[in-house]
Amino acid sequence: MKRKRILAFLLAGLMAISACTVQGKSDSSTSESSTVTAGDSEKEESSVSQESSSDVKEFTQRDLETSYDAASAVSIELQGNTASASSNAVQISGGTVTITEEGTYIVSGTLNEGMIIVEASDKDKVQIVLSGAEITSASSAAIYVRSAKKVFVTLAEGTENTLANGGSYIAIDDNNIDAVIFSKEDLTLNGSGSLTITAVAGYGIVCKDDLAITGGNYEITAEKHGIEGKDSIRIADGIFTIISGKDGIHAENDDNEEEGYLYIENGTFTITSEGDGISAGSYLLIEEGTYQILARGGSANGRTHSSSWGFDPRQNQSTTQEDSVSTKGMKASGSLTVNGGTFTIDAADDAVHSNGDLAVNGGVFQISTGDDGFHADNALTITAGTITIDNSYEGIEGLTIEIQGGYIDLTASDDGLNAAGGNDSSGSMFTATEGVYIHISGGEIHINASGDGIDSNGDLLVSGGETYVSGPTDNGNGALDYDGSAEISGGVLIAAGSSGMAQNFGSSSTQGTIMVNIVGAAGSVISLRDSSGQVLASWTAEKAYSNVVISCPELVVGETYTLQAGDSSTEITMNTLVYGGSGGTMGGGPGGMMGGGPGGPRR
Repeated sequence: MKRKRILAFLLAGLMAISACTVQGKSDSSTSESSTVTAGDSEKEESSVSQESSSDVKEFTQRDLETSYDAASAVSIELQGNTASASSNAVQISGGTVTITEEGTYIVSGTLNEGMIIVEASDKDKVQIVLSGAEITSASSAAIYVRSAKKVFVTLAEGTENTLANGGSYIAIDDNNIDAVIFSKEDLTLNGSGSLTITAVAGYGIVCKDDLAITGGNYEITAEKHGIEGKDSIRIADGIFTIISGKDGIHAENDDNEEEGYLYIENGTFTITSEGDGISAGSYLLIEEGTYQILARGGSANGRTHSSSWGFDPRQNQSTTQEDSVSTKGMKASGSLTVNGGTFTIDAADDAVHSNGDLAVNGGVFQISTGDDGFHADNALTITAGTITIDNSYEGIEGLTIEIQGGYIDLTASDDGLNAAGGNDSSGSMFTATEGVYIHISGGEIHINASGDGIDSNGDLLVSGGETYVSGPTDNGNGALDYDGSAEISGGVLIAAGSSGMAQNFGSSSTQGTIMVNIVGAAGSVISLRDSSGQVLASWTAEKAYSNVVISCPELVVGETYTLQAGDSSTEITMNTLVYGGSGGTMGGGPGGMMGGGPGGPRR
């Protein structure tokens, strides 16, 4: 039922329904307020409502509750190589402390070599309050939840706590314990204190069921994943500094592909990972938060790409164990939705990647990547947000691309926008792929691409927004490139690039468009004026160019216009809505030898 609720919310996010926040969070960890007992099933099972049309409920009130009654709680005092407790519900054998019953347990002191084990009934809910606790286990977990209905680890306000593994894991039962905090049952981490986790071997936190984190300050250093959850990871808030030998945060269920989802409502994340920064085996939904992600040393460690037509060198490199490691900033095997947040991502591979659909409905992105800035195997939709891609191989790539709003400024060493592969495509270079398209209906887009500026292996549609393209300087690519049809019906578009592969919009366009061969230098202003001298469109090109395509709503048949490109200008009389002047053999106009306009073959 839980999966169905968050799936409904994910679908709502994909349709650009505004995100919502959990109401009624408690920021306090006071020790004198009333206890939320483990047996308070009504409070535990009632979820905190969210302002959403799908009424998603992912955090229970108990997940958010950080208070406890110190007077009635059981005290566990760690004493070097052993411990003492104020209840027979705690069994102590040397450095092993075992909690056997439901209740609240306050843990303080230092355990140099040992662990806390929770071994309660499957109906018991246990709260462990870390209040200045330091636990080291040379050969196992510092905290091991073997059995319970649910365990809450609360970081007491104003306290610093440390958990560590010394470098190995020796089996103590049938479970493969491999993390500093290892739980077989549902686990919630909350509170406002701090927790430092050091996993010389293995993982920082592993939960084999549902993991919720609703607060706290975490510093995690792990040989493998920093945080791992099987059925789900749900984060409401918190401060996270993670250094990991594999993924920073990883959710995956190998037994059920519909589980293993990751939901982040808020928080502050600084992640340095050798694998993916954030990875979901199912779907990933992000509402808000601040994210600084460095994956595998960043874009400087990305693979070397070739610009050969129709050839992807990545498919011909020898596959090594190192090459097989995923090194993306944020990744989902299913759908990925971002509704807000601030993201600084530097990744060796894609910065934001979905094996399904990807939707960006808000957020501020500063991206550098060794491959794609945003990639979706299926539909990629951007409705809002501010996206800056400083460095990429391809800026935005998807089977289909819908840009409905937002501000995008991208730099790509190959294609800026790419539908269905471009150099990644294994199909024919110039054969249209059914169902593939790029549609720009809103937003403001600035593209600086060394390959094709906008490349669709299917159709290209522009119905609104502002689009400005500094395309290639070589004649092997074009500012606009499509293999199906191209129509413009609204918006402002100026695309400047080489003339060798230049293409204009097709004759089915309902808004006027002009393509001419005209030479201009980098930094020169391209402007279009009507017969009265009024500027209809203007933009400064970032690179040298020999061809310009320009369209705006004011263009009408029968009128005369002046196109100025730096020191050069040309006068244009629109005889048809689709105009291609200076139709030289390198494709200046419709029917040019290399495809200057609609109907021209590409060779």
